[in-house]
Amino acid sequence: QSGRKETVLDLAKFVDKGVQVKLTGGRQVVGTLKGYDQLLNLVLDEAVEHLRDADDPLKTTDQKRSLGLIVCRGTAVMLVAPTDGTDEISNPFLQPDGA
Repeated sequence: QSGRKETVLDLAKFVDKGVQVKLTGGRQVVGTLKGYDQLLNLVLDEAVEHLRDADDPLKTTDQKRSLGLIVCRGTAVMLVAPTDGTDEISNPFLQPDGA
C-alpha cells in the first residue's frame, strides 16, 4: 500500500468520448473528455452548457451555450456520465392527472 487514495472513477475509457458533467450549483455541461487528473479536474473540448429555466432552476431548457475548451474543477464535479448509450426516459413516478 502506497497510502495514496485512488480515484473511484476510471475515466481512461472515456477519453476522446462524449461525457455529460453535472457541477455543483446545478450547471450541466456536455463535451468531449480530453484529459483528467487524480483530483477529478476535467478538460472538455467542444463543451456546451445546457441553460436552466429562470422560473424553475431544477429544470434545464432547450437553450444551449457553446463554451469551447474548458476545465472543470474537480471540487465542483458531482457526476460524470457517458453520452453514448444513455437515453432520457419519462418519469415513471409521475401520477396521471385523473389519479
